[in-house]
Amino acid sequence: QVQLAESGGALVQAGDSLRLSCAASGFTFSDYSMGWFRQAPGKERAFVAVINWSGGTSYYADSVKGRFTISRDNAKNTVWLQMNSLKPDDTAIYYCAATRNFGRYYYSPAYDYWGQGTQVTCSS
Repeated sequence: QVQLAESGGALVQAGDSLRLSCAASGFTFSDYSMGWFRQAPGKERAFVAVINWSGGTSYYADSVKGRFTISRDNAKNTVWLQMNSLKPDDTAIYYCAATRNFGRYYYSPAYDYWGQGTQVTCSS
């Protein structure tokens, strides 16, 4: 059974840092690129970051570039999202997802598996 379990969401203040984790099971983790998306209240789910199967290539949304870092450990079947200098606009539910279609990393329907999400709230 495929499972993606996010953790690490919290209520933080502007300028704080937070590290999200996503533990994967039930599929061959190293065959998949892993992405993070987020959905703020009243908005559509949006791409945040992606990392390819080996960890050698990553891309970020402009809104988080320079503040967020995605990483993975294939031996631990885990992907992380390090979030620094958090802003109130970063408030959202954060989802991790797996795709074999790295070329469409920004497109949520390209992802095969999704987690349930973890809430990040940043107050000013």
